[in-house]
Amino acid sequence: MAKVLIIGAGGVGSVVAHKCAMNSDVFTDIMLASRTKAKCDKIAADIQAMHGVSIRTAQVDADVVAEMVMLIKQFGPELVINVALPYQDLPIMDACLETGVHYLDTANYEPKDVAKFEYSWQWAYKERFEKAGIMALLGCGFDPGATQVFTAYAAKHHFDEMHYLDIIDCNAGNHGKAFATNFNPEINIREITQPGRYWENGEWVEIPPMSIHKPIDYPEIGPKESYVLYHEELESLVKNFPTLKRARFWMTFGQEYLTHLRVLENVGMTRIDPVKFNGMDIVPLEFLKAVLPAPDTLGENYTGQTSIGCQIKGIKDGQDQTYYIWNNCDHAETYKEVRGQAVSYTTGVPAMIGAMLMLQGIWMKPGVWNCEEMDPDPFIEQMNRQGLPVQEQVNIPLPHEY
Repeated sequence: MAKVLIIGAGGVGSVVAHKCAMNSDVFTDIMLASRTKAKCDKIAADIQAMHGVSIRTAQVDADVVAEMVMLIKQFGPELVINVALPYQDLPIMDACLETGVHYLDTANYEPKDVAKFEYSWQWAYKERFEKAGIMALLGCGFDPGATQVFTAYAAKHHFDEMHYLDIIDCNAGNHGKAFATNFNPEINIREITQPGRYWENGEWVEIPPMSIHKPIDYPEIGPKESYVLYHEELESLVKNFPTLKRARFWMTFGQEYLTHLRVLENVGMTRIDPVKFNGMDIVPLEFLKAVLPAPDTLGENYTGQTSIGCQIKGIKDGQDQTYYIWNNCDHAETYKEVRGQAVSYTTGVPAMIGAMLMLQGIWMKPGVWNCEEMDPDPFIEQMNRQGLPVQEQVNIPLPHEY
C-alpha cells in the first residue's frame, strides 16, 4: 500500500520497524535509516529472522536537510516517521516540506543547547504544511500521543465538560542495572531535572523539580511514589480542551534512581553546556550518555510492567463523573515479540498506528496537528489489535484532590 521511511535506530526505532513489518499489508516497503547504518542492519536482520519481512536500510545525518532530502528523493516514501532525537525535528520537517512528504514524530522539538521543549517551533509550520498539501502529526508516541487520544476519547464518549486531568505514568519494571534510563539518557535526564509545571485556573504554575509527589495505586502494580513533572502534551491539551481547570502529569521514580540522579547533578554530570577537557569541548550529559547502558540493550531479562493512563473528573448530563483509561504493558512479553522493552514498545506502537491511520486516509488532513485533534476511536481500536489493550473504569474514586 505505501512506502515509509523510519529515521532513528534506537529502541523506539527498532519497535516501529518491527511493528511496520508485522503490518506489511499497509507498510509494503520499509526503509530504516540512521547515522549508524550498522544499527539499522542489525534491526533488519532481526526483522527478517522473526517476521520473514525484508526491509531496506540507509545511512543519513538527520541534522542535515540536504542529506534527508536526497534520501527521501531516492526512496520515495509517502511518509517519514521521525524517531530520532527531538533536536532533529525541524530539519526533518524542512526536508518533508521540500519533498512533499507527510511527517510524524513522537516528541516535540527542543534546542540542543537549552533544556526547553514546547510546540511553538513546530506549530509555526502549520500554514506551510497546509499549502504544500501534506500533514505533520506531532507527538504520536504514548505520552505524548496515546494519552492525548485517551483524553479525546474521554471528551467524546464520557464528558460534556472535562475539568481535571491527571496523566499518570508508572514503570514498575526491573532491568537489573544499578542506573539506566529507559529512553535516550540525554532527553530523559534533561526532562526530569527541569522545574515542574502544571496548568491550574488558566495559568502555568512552576514548581521546583520533583517537589510535589505522592503514592498512586497503579493497576496490577500497586502504590508507587509519583512525581509531578512538566510534560509536553499538557501544552496542547489545555489549548484544545479549554474547560480544563487543572492538568498535571505524574511519573514514578524509585529512590535508588533519584539518589543516582542527585549525585550526578551535584558533580556536574547533567550539565548541557560545554566544558574544556584536554583542550576539547565536551558536554557532560553527552559523555554520561556514552557510558550509561543504551536503552535498546535493556530488553533482555527486563521484568515487570508499565502502566500509563489518564484520570479525569468532569461533568456528564449535569452530574459529576470520573473516568480512568489506561494501558498496562509487560516488559518480558514485548521482548519476545519485538526484542524491545516496554517503554520503547509503548512509544513505538502508537507511532506505527498513527502512521497507519495517516496512510489509510483515516487521519489525514494537511497542516500540523496533535493527536487529540484526530478522531480517537480508530486509534483505540488499533491499540487493542496491536498489543496495547486499553482498559477503562467509570465513576471510581480517583487519588487526587478536587
